[in-house]
Amino acid sequence: MNCATELLDRHVIEGRGERVCIRAPGLTWTYSDLKDKADRIAHVLVNEMGLIPGNRVLLRAPNNPMLAACWFAVIKAGGIAVATMPLLRAKELKAIIDIGQVSHALCDASLADDMREASQACPDMRWMRHFNYDGPDSLEHAMERFSPPFENVDTASDDICLLGFTSGTTGVPKATMHFHRDIMASCRCWPPHVLRAMPDDVFIGSPPLAFTFGLGGMLLFPMSIGASTVLLEKCSPPQLLDAIKEFGATVLFTAPTSYRTLAARGVELRRTPLRKCVSAGEALPASTRALWKEATGIELIDGIGATEMLHIFISADEANARPGATGLPVPGYRAEVVDDNDHEVPPGVVGKLRVKGPTGCRYLADDRQKSYVRNGWNYTGDAYMRDADGYFYYHARTDDMIISAGYNIASPEIEDALMLHPAVAECGVIGEPDEERGQIVKAFVVLRPGHVADETMVKTLQDFVKKTVAPYKYPRAVAFIEKLPRTQTGKLQRFKLHDFH
Repeated sequence: MNCATELLDRHVIEGRGERVCIRAPGLTWTYSDLKDKADRIAHVLVNEMGLIPGNRVLLRAPNNPMLAACWFAVIKAGGIAVATMPLLRAKELKAIIDIGQVSHALCDASLADDMREASQACPDMRWMRHFNYDGPDSLEHAMERFSPPFENVDTASDDICLLGFTSGTTGVPKATMHFHRDIMASCRCWPPHVLRAMPDDVFIGSPPLAFTFGLGGMLLFPMSIGASTVLLEKCSPPQLLDAIKEFGATVLFTAPTSYRTLAARGVELRRTPLRKCVSAGEALPASTRALWKEATGIELIDGIGATEMLHIFISADEANARPGATGLPVPGYRAEVVDDNDHEVPPGVVGKLRVKGPTGCRYLADDRQKSYVRNGWNYTGDAYMRDADGYFYYHARTDDMIISAGYNIASPEIEDALMLHPAVAECGVIGEPDEERGQIVKAFVVLRPGHVADETMVKTLQDFVKKTVAPYKYPRAVAFIEKLPRTQTGKLQRFKLHDFH
């Protein structure tokens, strides 16, 4: 099995080559167009850049059509795609090149500087081409020297085709390895059973293709059903809204923070054909779900996935969504909540989430494999509770549990409570060392314009939380800041809040 054959070539072979595949500002590609470009790039990789099956190819670009063509070219040629976040700097790229033993790179000219600096420090990086510019050494010029078709390498279903690097919120990045069959499994589990998109849908979203949430939502899932996708290099909420209107997007993938911002434009969104909205990347607060439904009339589809698992494994469709719940195990997956001795806990008790299914964690040369996979189960590092109906409720990352005076308090629960107050735009909650209690709950709050950051506001928020959740959970310390630290995929970096004072 070669997943490029399944996701791209199959549509052309079966007569759907003229269907629109990729849209971008000022550009539209059909499935035949994408196959033509990917075939030419694959020829360049093999015949001019010396690629042999199994070589790792660093891909570096914002979300754009050429990045998609490069991704498929690498897969067609039997290479291993190593896509990187556009915001990474040379030092971070060097770590990825070293860990992944990367030998080739295809890079957007707009990101050339950091790529060049990283490659100079990595002697194993032997081949590099830049695209989206007119130079004689550009990838586009090399593509003109070859013509389709390219005969896809006859890879095995359990050959590795993708290295997904974790976003590095815990320090040293980890490379997760995924097979051709994993790519196809991710297209056969969550999308048909939960998303249920149609071939005429137009997908759009903010996550980078280097983030497996984005790779699935922006490329793999639409192409698995012959739909089209909109790739945007810049997609802040205002830009996303403009593109939803311009391209008539019907399926949206973005993070909870983006949904909160977009909700203010609900009247405009109701005039678009948008019909399905997927939230992942971080926990979805019940308040955000309610806000979006009220603003747009659309029930959010929530889900939890992991780079280690490739994509979403617990979720619920619109009809079965419950406020505050992530959902049920996706068909193909099993999930349990267990205690420290790996015994399943009763409904209503918070424990560690573990899952198993057709995809799973395989770290490349990393001792952390032993703690993530045990006895065939993947331990995701999330604290969850399951109710009597089998729904799973997120509480925290297991390292985000605050133990204060013997009570276990989940950071996201306090964040949800604070977010219900009209003065709060964003917030992050951590445990701060305390002699008397071990830890106390400390909240970092970004206020909405027009509200004053003073002691009166501190007391207002503390009293509000006491009325919203159990009083012992209220933040005993509140600090006001202008901006929360987040990864480029929008995840709150709680560990960085420990550096704020």
